Amino acid sequence: MILSDRLSAAASMVTRGYRLADIGTDHGFVPIWLVRNGVIPSAVAMDVNRGPLERAREHITQAGLEAYIRTRLSDGLAGLRQGEADSILIAGMGGALTLRILEKDPPQSLGAAELILQPQSEISKVREYLCTSGWKIDAEDMVLEDGKYYPMMHCIRGEMTLTPEEAEFGPCLIASGHPVLRKYLAFREKVLSDNLESLQRSESDRAQARREQIIQQTEQIRSLRQSFEDKET
Repeated sequence: MILSDRLSAAASMVTRGYRLADIGTDHGFVPIWLVRNGVIPSAVAMDVNRGPLERAREHITQAGLEAYIRTRLSDGLAGLRQGEADSILIAGMGGALTLRILEKDPPQSLGAAELILQPQSEISKVREYLCTSGWKIDAEDMVLEDGKYYPMMHCIRGEMTLTPEEAEFGPCLIASGHPVLRKYLAFREKVLSDNLESLQRSESDRAQARREQIIQQTEQIRSLRQSFEDKET
């Protein structure tokens, strides 16, 4: 089994020997890969929809891993039992849904030692939530796959504060000058430039407010890109 780049990167963040809860497991590929390669001893593959869960169950059976990977119908973490998993993976969901899952059933109350999160939107809000809920980001990665950027984070229990730039783009990604983050910043600056140009024809208060927001965001990105260049000289 070959995982996609984004799933492979997320799977690589799971601590060896930990029991995994894969939330929104879809096809069940990540827990199958991790168990098959001896990274984890067991997993619970969970999904809110019966269709994906049935596909995951079929793949688990085909891999001969029914004794190691259980499937469970669950809305987020609601079906996970206390102390059942050391590692919780939530990948491929929007940021708002990721936050709803974490807020409804706090992972620390379930005994989890780590979170691997790969939200696909509102990422700064997810990072800000971690600051106020007893988690800190200790590692991050970012991949570019099929024209889309996928940031992800590994979180352990602890305290953390973030600057606005770190909340937006990731403290570890910034600290390492991650090459995919650099590509993303160039891409994002181009998008903002195009948006600013399209707003020039409007004189509404709303358009003006948006222009000011775009200018501020562009300055933030340029400052960050310049800091990377300065470190290389």
